[in-house]
Parts: sequence; structure tokens; C-alpha cells
Amino acid sequence: MSKKLFSGKPATPGQVYGAPGAGYSNFISFMTAVVLIALWFLITSMGWVKPIFLPSPFAVYDKFIEAVTLGVANSTLAEHTMASLGRVMGAFLLALVTAVPIGILMGVNRIARGLFDPIIEFYRPLPPLAYLPLVIIWFGIGEFPKVFLIFLAIFAPMAIAARSGVKSVSIEQIHAAYAMGGSSRQIIFHVILKAAMPEIFTGMRIGIGVGWTTLVAAEMVASARGLGFMVLNAAQYLASDTVIMGIIVIGFFALLFDLLLRYLERLLIPWKGKV
Repeated sequence: MSKKLFSGKPATPGQVYGAPGAGYSNFISFMTAVVLIALWFLITSMGWVKPIFLPSPFAVYDKFIEAVTLGVANSTLAEHTMASLGRVMGAFLLALVTAVPIGILMGVNRIARGLFDPIIEFYRPLPPLAYLPLVIIWFGIGEFPKVFLIFLAIFAPMAIAARSGVKSVSIEQIHAAYAMGGSSRQIIFHVILKAAMPEIFTGMRIGIGVGWTTLVAAEMVASARGLGFMVLNAAQYLASDTVIMGIIVIGFFALLFDLLLRYLERLLIPWKGKV
């Protein structure tokens, strides 16, 4: 509060509590990663853990090169990656065009809330493996059930986030828009949707993370390629170097998508955290 009094500008929560800037936080994150990798090198080089449980970084790197060039589990790493990216992104886009409108509708309409809320709240806590057999029975073992399973996992957090964002809109904002002659359509798009955008982006970030988490379960269904399939196939043969390599690749793309959503959030919602 003192920064606001002396500078005449509202202070952010980090400034109020004397927190360092974003650059300092990024430096700590980088150093944490460096320390963890250094510990990995130390533990494997000293032989404290058997390679079958924790292979060395060099073994994982060699397996990565082999996967890129020769391939593992009958496909190259690029083929596995493209198959998984297609499934996750297809499910994410399908959830985006369905969950967000339904979530907004739940927030503004009591009938829609009464219709969708029990369904979403019932299946949301269930792990995807619980309803995976039902998805197989209904849709078979083709490509669609894999995408549909990931879609179900992403749908719930995105719909709930959109509904929560609508609930954050103050009634004064809506009344002011009506007083200025705004139509119901204009109020939904220019008042409610804009105010709900921060929550919607939070739901998108949670959803894409859940989607990557569900990928391995989805690729258990008669898959021939995919990062999750590659990891599961390697686990059957205790090939821990391939397992760790696959985990790192999945984590890399999950982080990449999260950073992309953060960038879009800063670009499209510049006012977030400043009001």
C-alpha cells in the first residue's frame, strides 16, 4: 500500500509484499533445473542407483538420438510426436469450441446450469482409466475414442472455469451496459465474455495439462504409435532410458503449450492482475 501512496500508481500484489521481479523468479527456476540435472549426473555417475531404475543422462540422450534416427517401437520419434500432438490438439480444440460456450451458458442461464452441472461434477473427479472401458465399448478401438477420452478430460475444467469467470462479473457492470443501451448479445460478448477471459485462460491451461496427462491412458487403446504408446511399450521391456526420454519429450511439449497460452493471455488480457 505504501508504494501506491508514494508513487501515485496502484501496486501489484508482488510489489505490496516486496516480492522480486519476474526475472529473479525465472533465474531461480533455471537454477533449480540445473541443480536437479547435476544431481542426476552425480547419482548415476557414482552408481548409487542401478541403471535399470535410473539411467544416466548420456544413456537417455543416446536413446533420444536413436529414436530420432532409427526409431523405437516401429516408428521414429517424429512420428510418435505427431500422432500424440494430433490427438491432444484435436481434443483441446474440440473442448474449446464446446466447453467455453457451455460454461458461459451455465453462468448466465439457470436451466443450462441445472442441466450440465450434475453431469460435469459427476464425471470430473473420475480418472480417465475408470471410463476408458466404456469408451472402448461405445466407440471401438479406432482413433476417435483416443481423442474423445482426452476431450472428456479437458472439457470439465474448461467448462467450470468459464462458468466461474461469468460468476465473477459484477451485476453493476451488467446494469451499466444495459443503461447505455446494450443488447443481450452485446452484453454477453463485450461485458461477460471479456470479464470471464482470465478464468477461461486459466481453464485452458489446466485443460491442456490434463490432456497431456490423459494421453498415456488414451494411447493404451490399440495404438501403433504415439508418445504415450512409446512409453508404455518401453515399460513392458524395462527400458527405463526410453521411458525417461519419452517423459521428457511429453513434458517439453506440455511446457511449450503452457508457455504459448501464457503469452496469448498476456497479449489478449493485458489488464489481468492490474485492476
